[in-house]
Amino acid sequence: MRLDDYPTEPRFSATVLKSEPINDEGADVEVRELVLEVDRPEFHFDIGQSIGVLVEGPKEFGESVHHRLYTVADTPPADSKSKPEVTIVVRRCNYIDDYSGEEYEGVSSNYLCDRKPGDKLSITGPFGLAFKVPENKKANLLLIGLGTGIAPFRAFLKHIYQEVGDWEGKVRLLHGARSGLELLYMNDKRDDFALYYDEDTFEAIQALSPRPNWADPIAWDYAIENRSEEILGMLDDENTYVYVAGLVPIRDALDKVFANMVGSPESWAKKKTELKEAGRWVELLY
Repeated sequence: MRLDDYPTEPRFSATVLKSEPINDEGADVEVRELVLEVDRPEFHFDIGQSIGVLVEGPKEFGESVHHRLYTVADTPPADSKSKPEVTIVVRRCNYIDDYSGEEYEGVSSNYLCDRKPGDKLSITGPFGLAFKVPENKKANLLLIGLGTGIAPFRAFLKHIYQEVGDWEGKVRLLHGARSGLELLYMNDKRDDFALYYDEDTFEAIQALSPRPNWADPIAWDYAIENRSEEILGMLDDENTYVYVAGLVPIRDALDKVFANMVGSPESWAKKKTELKEAGRWVELLY
């Protein structure tokens, strides 16, 4: 489904309650976590869903209103009597024009990163239900997130460990970033996943660009193939679910790595199709 296919109505007013950076100082990017209070008490969302944010944009971009989706990074509030709060993660983005070479600020990301507590936003949604929590607590989960794609897994893990509880299956969280400075919710400023490090079933695996050439592509091959025996065993288990979130290029990178692991692109294509048809491989890419 293309972004243009998502409706921009109905619209809801939301107030910024909090905005704070969540990546380490010194990183080349700025990533902020925003907590929004929706003015409609009946507004409801589920884990894995996204909300849209509507932003007035400059005409040279061809759009008078920009509509961008952001995955919810927290579980729904337990108190249905209060106004719902929605947490999203936003990376400040700039773009280079392919023809002029000029740099432009990303309209929606810069708008959101500049918002202060008390500011009002116009939102839409919620949309989709990408990642279903298995009913069987013995299910294995391989969660792969690139950059801000880690956001839905923050909510996912909070739900299975704090709300469901007693999760028995393996949970492997693979987070990719260019450097340790860009890891989200796994750094000195915010290490939310530390809540689960003592869980016997949980393990976080980091995929970073190789040092000293930290600007090189993220080393998915090293991070995944280093655990190939365990991961292939999980994929062969009919009780394993793989959830992938992040930018579209992550798809090709992972396909290449898994093709090497299983022996050929053809073998992986067949295996991935089987996983998808069984609902055991789900992608949330943007």
